[in-house]
Amino acid sequence: MKKLPIVFAMVMLMVTSSFTANKNASLHADADIVDLAVKTEFLSTLVAAVKAGDLAGVLKGEGPFTVFAPTNDAFAKLPAGTVENLLKPENKAQLVKVLTYHVVPGKVYSKDLKNGMKAKTVQGSEVTITLQGGKAMVNKANVTTADIEASNGVVHVIDAVILPPM
Repeated sequence: MKKLPIVFAMVMLMVTSSFTANKNASLHADADIVDLAVKTEFLSTLVAAVKAGDLAGVLKGEGPFTVFAPTNDAFAKLPAGTVENLLKPENKAQLVKVLTYHVVPGKVYSKDLKNGMKAKTVQGSEVTITLQGGKAMVNKANVTTADIEASNGVVHVIDAVILPPM
């Protein structure tokens, strides 16, 4: 009987730690999504892409938005030349499709996620949320840090770039 509380505590720790909520969210609540990303070195590729796609003004808007933000390492996992190609002015429409596929209207926190749920993105297609082994995924990208509060939404950091259906 003594083991039951210990097992329960371990399970709860695993479930809550998989979302790695930002414990300093209040420090960034006055920054909008773009300003927050600009202050975060490991999101610099995303910031460059948002600027190249002329989406900074939109993501600085009232919102609210939920952004699944790929890290620099996530962009580096794409085939060689992909990021450079997307950043070219002639590929702006394709870049905007990719970036807006990472944005869901409204605020969606980790506590709102359900296994198998679908969320329609600003791009128009849906992403699928999977909860498995205490971890959250958006399509096949792992949520590495969740619930980063911004003045106009919430950001979840992911470890892969998710691509819309073509």
